[in-house]
Amino acid sequence: MTTSLSEVLDSRRAAELHKAARALLKEPLLLARGPRTDGYLLVRRYAAELRDWFDRNAGWSLRVDAESARLRKTPGTLAEPTHPAREASRAGVPFSRRRYVLLCLALAALERGEAQIALGRLAEQVVLDAASPHLTAAGVEFTLERREERLDLAAVVRLLLRYGVLRRVAGDEDAYVSGVGDVLYDVERRVLAGLLAARHGPSLIDADGFDERLEALTAESALDSDELRFRAIRQKLTRRLLDDPVLYYDELTDDELAYLTRQRAFLTARVSELTGLVPEVRAEGIAMVDPQDDLTDVRMPEQGTHGHVTLLLAEHLATADGEVSRGELEHRVRALAAVHGAFWSKSAKQPGAEGELVELALAKLTALGLVERTPGGVAALPALARYAVGETVVVESAHRTSQRKAQQP
Repeated sequence: MTTSLSEVLDSRRAAELHKAARALLKEPLLLARGPRTDGYLLVRRYAAELRDWFDRNAGWSLRVDAESARLRKTPGTLAEPTHPAREASRAGVPFSRRRYVLLCLALAALERGEAQIALGRLAEQVVLDAASPHLTAAGVEFTLERREERLDLAAVVRLLLRYGVLRRVAGDEDAYVSGVGDVLYDVERRVLAGLLAARHGPSLIDADGFDERLEALTAESALDSDELRFRAIRQKLTRRLLDDPVLYYDELTDDELAYLTRQRAFLTARVSELTGLVPEVRAEGIAMVDPQDDLTDVRMPEQGTHGHVTLLLAEHLATADGEVSRGELEHRVRALAAVHGAFWSKSAKQPGAEGELVELALAKLTALGLVERTPGGVAALPALARYAVGETVVVESAHRTSQRKAQQP
């Protein structure tokens, strides 16, 4: 009886740890209150085990306090452009360059501010900071004179509300955008302090160019021994297995590929043990497949017109011989509309809609590591082969074949 009870408790504990890890991978910032409270409570219960696992295997630090749990994730590759900040709305429109700048300026103003702040006051601080000669020289201008600028600031604030940096006390952002009201917020300073995921403070970086500054933000200490170099490779590969849809071998350096070849079974087993992801190993690379289908921000296949168009174009690209031009894809969508239009939305069948449909499909396929954009158009990547549809082959069972023979005169 004691052994049986112990096994049940161990199984339950493993399941809860597994669930806590997945909660962090889905939302690296979990709040103690709100819709993700259950995930936060699990992470807090298993904080020690999770902190040790992520630090040792991925090089990610985990901070848990009474208000939030923050997994400071850094990507396996800094050249990944397919996961932008998005509006905290159903449309999820990607942030523009100006919104990114406003986000940074708003965070700086909140860091210097009090425990409460009005949106109008925050806007004044952002306007003052945006007048910096450095930003002006970079072409950044923000004066609040146009409605579009106020909409941009409202989008930034709503993202901070979603992250838990701000908590609305009174008012509404739409009223502020229309110029008929203001909004008051509480500033959650602990959440604000843990928002930045970087190894070095941005103010300490002295480098020219975006790529150089990004590299400096995430640079690790000098790797002066084989043990430290192997650890850095292991952590980078683990980050890519956890974060990237597909890890292609030809994207790795010689040292990374050699390490992965030797330690592939160990690395994938460690990830599977914590997360439940299942390794799919092919000649070109590795994909960690999620049987529960909830550790992704981009789904395929997906319901609706855009999901259907994406799937049809994936099939077309998977069977294409070489690169496919953008014009050919748009022509393909027009032809598909004639066949499948009865199942598509009305707007998708309007003349000229094929351009937007192709762009949305390519954005999704690129984010999933299935295609890459080229100067001449689009090229399929190896993982897209799973969406290729071959010729239909009808196979009859031996039982039915014998019955047919028996019926012959």
